[in-house]
Amino acid sequence: MSRRRRLAQGLAVALVSAGLVACQGEPGPPVLTWYTNPDAGGQDRIAQACTEAAGGEYVIETAGLPREASAQRDQLARRLAAQDSSIDLMSLDPPFIPEFANAGFLAPMPDDVAQRVGDGVVEGALAGATWSGELVTVPFWANTQLLWYRTSVAEEAGLDPAAGPVTWDQLVEAASATDTYLGVQGTRAESLTVWINALVESAGGHIVEDPSADAADVAITLDTDAGHEAARIMSEIGRQGLGGPGLPTADENATFSIFQGDRGSFMVNWPFVWPAMQSAVEAGQLDQGVLDDVGWALYPATVEGEDARPPYGGINLGVGAFSAHPDLAYAAAECIADPANQAEYFISDGNPPSSTQAYDDPAVQEAFPMADLIRQSLEQAAPRPQTPYYNEVSGGLQQTWHPPSGIDPERTPRQAAELITAVLKGEQLL
Repeated sequence: MSRRRRLAQGLAVALVSAGLVACQGEPGPPVLTWYTNPDAGGQDRIAQACTEAAGGEYVIETAGLPREASAQRDQLARRLAAQDSSIDLMSLDPPFIPEFANAGFLAPMPDDVAQRVGDGVVEGALAGATWSGELVTVPFWANTQLLWYRTSVAEEAGLDPAAGPVTWDQLVEAASATDTYLGVQGTRAESLTVWINALVESAGGHIVEDPSADAADVAITLDTDAGHEAARIMSEIGRQGLGGPGLPTADENATFSIFQGDRGSFMVNWPFVWPAMQSAVEAGQLDQGVLDDVGWALYPATVEGEDARPPYGGINLGVGAFSAHPDLAYAAAECIADPANQAEYFISDGNPPSSTQAYDDPAVQEAFPMADLIRQSLEQAAPRPQTPYYNEVSGGLQQTWHPPSGIDPERTPRQAAELITAVLKGEQLL
């Protein structure tokens, strides 16, 4: 190699080394990675807005999680078990919060942060963000099911859900009298657990008592009046064919499709159905008359005279226990969950706020005329069983309460309790 070439290469190496030193001397703001659940892009927009609002203190980058909630849980749990420091923020489905908190996967929330983010939050979301009496995640968006109904069918049946709470028995009678289908989710999936839990809680019971107990000591309290009443209602809908022929495989989307059809009547479902119907009308896929025929009311009561405990869902923000910047991550979480961001997210992506203040936004009221009802429903909503062993509980319910037509009101609650207890004690596998 010529001397001139060796000198040129040496100079190039020196320049690159000098550049690296200069870059190392100016590292820039910390980058916080936020693992998000799939949406219509709203979380990305909030991340960008909060990055700009931070004024160089930190940068938020998003990383997408799988679509299925169970797959989200699996990916996060595996990585946190390996003490992955790249998980600064994560969008957590509420049922998995106790498991993550109990395993030490969540960074402790400072008292001042807990006071701020817990103020002005709907009761359902506050309960779902709490473990062992402490707020362990930041409530972001909440979700609940309403009773949606075709006003023409309700009038034919002599039922006015908007005038006051209706019961499941009234809906069964109305659907039978009008030869229509009830929109309920009977597939063997998480939506079935959602239905069971809402029925049991609305009857004054609980699926799990003492949720903080060790696995072998968890008490499954389904063989009770509340459990039998829930089983009776589901069994009647299944045996009478009121959920339609596809009930054993009906999820939220299938239920929604039935509701919009000629035999649609009443449906329990999440608020996504409202913007979805509006979009379908705009696209020419749904007649405007169907949309005009839709009404909404509180979730049905299991027991007449007793308030319903509607389903609670949504997403909370967890800070990874192994993040290098937990304080900055909590600051970012506060920005993300700001009521103004929640209101905008509701309008853009259809995900209801956990903040009570966000529902007063005029744009929210215009986009969702049932906004106040959603807020009321979230105040009454009951989380699914809050236990670190939620996967075993939900899996046991899905195995024993499916299909709805096969439910025995007297035996099924006891069989479910026995199976889940055996699984938790390590005596049986799902």
